[in-house]
Amino acid sequence: MGKRGSRSQSQLLNTLTKKQKKHLRDFGEEHPFYDRVSRKEAKPQICQLSESSDSSDSESDSESEPQQVSGYHRLLATLKNVSEEEEEDEEEEEEEDSIVDDAEMNDEDGGSDVSVEEEMAAESTESPENVALSADPEGKEDGEEPPGTSQTSPEEFTDAKHESLFSLETNFLEEESGDNSSLKASQDPFLQHVNKELKEKAIQAVATNPKTTHELKKPLESTWTKTNSQFLSGPQKSSSPFTPLQKELFLIMNSYRDLFYPERTALKNGEEIRHVYCLHVINHILKANAQVLGNNSRRRSQKFGVGDDDDFRDQGLTRPKVLIVVPFREAALRVVQLFISLLEGDSKKKIIVSNKKRFQGEYGSDPEERPPNLKRPEDYEAVFVGNIDDHFRIGVAILQRSIRLYAPFYSSDILIASPLGLRTIIGGEGEKKRDFDFLSSIELLIIDQADIYLMQNWEHVLHLMNHMNLLPLDSHGVDFSRVRMWSLNNWSKYYRQTLLFGALQDAQINSVFNKYCVNMQGQVAVRNVPMTGSISHVLVQLPHVFQRMEAENLASVIDARFNFFVNKILPQYRDAVMSHTLIYIPSYFDFVRLRNYFKKEELNFTHICEYTQKSGVSRARHFFLQGEKQFLLFTERFHFYKRYTIKGIRNLIFYELPTYPHFYSEICNMLRATNRGEEATWTCTVLYSKYDAQRLAAVVGVERAAQMLQSNKNVHLFITGEK
Repeated sequence: MGKRGSRSQSQLLNTLTKKQKKHLRDFGEEHPFYDRVSRKEAKPQICQLSESSDSSDSESDSESEPQQVSGYHRLLATLKNVSEEEEEDEEEEEEEDSIVDDAEMNDEDGGSDVSVEEEMAAESTESPENVALSADPEGKEDGEEPPGTSQTSPEEFTDAKHESLFSLETNFLEEESGDNSSLKASQDPFLQHVNKELKEKAIQAVATNPKTTHELKKPLESTWTKTNSQFLSGPQKSSSPFTPLQKELFLIMNSYRDLFYPERTALKNGEEIRHVYCLHVINHILKANAQVLGNNSRRRSQKFGVGDDDDFRDQGLTRPKVLIVVPFREAALRVVQLFISLLEGDSKKKIIVSNKKRFQGEYGSDPEERPPNLKRPEDYEAVFVGNIDDHFRIGVAILQRSIRLYAPFYSSDILIASPLGLRTIIGGEGEKKRDFDFLSSIELLIIDQADIYLMQNWEHVLHLMNHMNLLPLDSHGVDFSRVRMWSLNNWSKYYRQTLLFGALQDAQINSVFNKYCVNMQGQVAVRNVPMTGSISHVLVQLPHVFQRMEAENLASVIDARFNFFVNKILPQYRDAVMSHTLIYIPSYFDFVRLRNYFKKEELNFTHICEYTQKSGVSRARHFFLQGEKQFLLFTERFHFYKRYTIKGIRNLIFYELPTYPHFYSEICNMLRATNRGEEATWTCTVLYSKYDAQRLAAVVGVERAAQMLQSNKNVHLFITGEK
């Protein structure tokens, strides 16, 4: 009987590939992808092997209960006799099999990632762990939809198969990357930051002059040079792996200070900045996880009762450490691709990325979907590239040389999401299904392209900031003996680093940075003074009249602007001679208020906003061009998302200065679209107050803006442009 059983085991072993044998030896069971069983779901039987299992004989197998030992575990005994030379051959073959390009990984016969892909495909019908709640970003008109960016899916996928493989509690630091013991708190900015203990008196104080050292996790020293090579040229490649901008930014990031950089543009330095903050994220996560895994090894090697528990405090109340907020799926795709590139580098052995094929399908885009004849400004093409869905969220877990996409939030190291995607899971007061505990221990918050959120819904950003670093409502299985004391004291917000990148100076963005960023290490904000202003890019001969309105305080500006427009400006344009008047309105709420007023006064007008259907837009443009409608109410968000050229404009009214300064010159230059010899009758009127100082300086230049704000008189400017 024993010989027959051993013969059948030997035959079954011969049918396995070398990769299957290695998986069987490492994990005690055959990979689920190769499991030859029925389609009914069954929990795998896992045998707990001792540390000396490699040298154990068949007696250790016989001591376990028969019903707990599967055939795969009995096969393990036969695998112990494999010679070391054969093991080396297996490792070399596995290394060769893992060297595949992206096209091969997407193929059915690709590398190790394919087995994970197809395994996940079988689970695509399972119910998601995080249920997305519907949310209306702003009030919409009946039958109208917001600009087509959101694609709400009925279910949300999370990877539940690889929980144990990416668990920080059950894994230990490998010897090849075990450099945690060599990191000294006096040299490493990460350890300086997380190990610094604040006293209650120091909470309101801000630390000054922290060390700005320049230290990377060892695996990143080689991979960063290759990943960042596209931005380096000539002698710069050999002298420094950073561009001058990246070097300045990384020195600030590595000192763990808060940073507000309002000069990030998609057309110029957007990718350059994305590379450097992704480097900082991976550097932070690898060091944090190395500290946890190193302490796991130390605790396992120590006897019970030996050592101080405070020596092992290396975690927060929940696992997510980094939150990256980006506006579109395309940006999330590029961030994940950078993570993979930074972990792979020049290594011949590819890292394991679970669910990569699914991720590329959901976050990638088809180039053929974009109309070939669509002509838009360069900055528009740079912003709206790829998949521009703005409702998404995904968890990413990183453990040594493996990345797990679609990880559950509470098993993730990094969360990548849009403001709308976070808003639907955070929920609001009174909602039953809401969750924000995963934000309790965020150590690094990155808000990229913050200016775009002004065009989406800024309330979502404020809602997120109000729920950052709050004490969780549930323990979520945390080991409190491993939680840092400053997390238990609810001081996480003083240790959180916030990196804020945008394309412009705006009062709402400044307010978030000043109100919600209370990092103990301090803040760095970049302020560049606009000397010329966007008015210098106006190409038509046009008189610009800047009408100053007075307001008692900031809260009364909205009403003061409306009353000033209705009583002072609008009467000048009621005459039929002042036809073809476009009124540019940055705020949607101001647009609704003016639209209702125009309807009440029965004025001859039409309107275009971000919720107007395509047919309605075509009718409004036609009526305005033909002069059938005297006024056209035009919202800034529509211009941001569509960039249509409106023909037939003779008179311009900027109800408020544009959020983006270059929109001012773009709207003014639209007058050239229908040049019928009417240049002498063109007009441009701009409303502003002292609270519009930043926007005014961006349009007319800082020196001229200062003069205009000091004077109480209206300003008339005549720009001589090129016809």
